[in-house]
Amino acid sequence: MSHATYELKAETRERVGKGSSRELRRNGLIPAVIYGDKQAPLSIALSTKDVTMKIHAGGFMTTVAIIDVNGEKIRVLPKDYQLDPVRDFTMHVDFLRVSKDSQVSVAIPVHFENEEKSPGLKQGGVLNIVRHDVELNVPADDIPEFLTVDLTGLKAGETIHISNIKLPKNATPVITDRDFTIATIAAPAGGLQEEGEEEEAEGEAEE
Repeated sequence: MSHATYELKAETRERVGKGSSRELRRNGLIPAVIYGDKQAPLSIALSTKDVTMKIHAGGFMTTVAIIDVNGEKIRVLPKDYQLDPVRDFTMHVDFLRVSKDSQVSVAIPVHFENEEKSPGLKQGGVLNIVRHDVELNVPADDIPEFLTVDLTGLKAGETIHISNIKLPKNATPVITDRDFTIATIAAPAGGLQEEGEEEEAEGEAEE
């Protein structure tokens, strides 16, 4: 399900603070922290280029990485990162230590498929996405790349709840107290078109 693990080389940071962060960035490195697993947080420096490349490649937040810190290999999952709003490079990353049996909460992107098989959308309805991703508790070693919502047969006015989505095994929603909405199919503002009208309208457009 999940992407293959990748490895990043890092070094520990002795000095921590604004000045040393600026110095790191001048040298093509970014400050990062590895925390969790009942151990003291570890301040490290990583190659800006490597990390920015991984973020742009997609799946960054759902892929376990191995960070080689001076020869010690630490399994981590990125939990948060900051981008420089102006220059779009990575400023800082927080990593969570994970072991083989760690459970982690991750925002998993939602993909919608079979839009052409939804009567509601074919009649001019609009897919109104309430959640583009869903927070799930999942095993760190088995993080799904995305969740799939099948729109086949859905009519205008219907709602897709989390209970309508087939979740991967061992995955549970972080929100458990309600069957929350993922998306709705909203009726078009002008009312639904009848099949015949739609064909006429298409015919006119082609002339």
